[in-house]
Amino acid sequence: MLILALLAVLAIAGADQLIKYWIVQNFELYQEKDFLKIGSLDIMHLHYIENTGSAFSSFSGQTAFLLIVTAIGIGACTYVLIRHGKKNKLLFWSLVMILGGAVGNMIDRIFRSGAVIDYLDLKLFNFAVFNFADCFVTVGTILLMIYILFFSEDKTKQQEKPEHDNS
Repeated sequence: MLILALLAVLAIAGADQLIKYWIVQNFELYQEKDFLKIGSLDIMHLHYIENTGSAFSSFSGQTAFLLIVTAIGIGACTYVLIRHGKKNKLLFWSLVMILGGAVGNMIDRIFRSGAVIDYLDLKLFNFAVFNFADCFVTVGTILLMIYILFFSEDKTKQQEKPEHDNS
């Protein structure tokens, strides 16, 4: 099970790095091109930027802090995956997705002077430019929240307790 997790994390981070490599090789910094259109509906552009911050450019320029927080998050997810990942597939895959995305972005931060390559720019509404790794971190986090709220052992134990009749 851990080998599968490692392979999946490496596949996510590897795919993320390949896409970022392609973006850097084929775009100038801040260059933008149409990517996804349906008729006249402009859905998404490819827009190459370098983000020195976190989500929505928060903590911009604080590379050491972001590396430490990411390393702690990777350590915590790895610990939970090793200790509890076999118990539930939802927990397993949510942690794998978070780890894969975190590793992909951490590689950028380490080897690109603290910047993460972002390139997906939603045009349907005003939203931050993001990348493939961010998608995995976000979806993995949502799945982890669903697991915690509805499927964790504490929740299932609480549901199994019989209600006391106070009559």
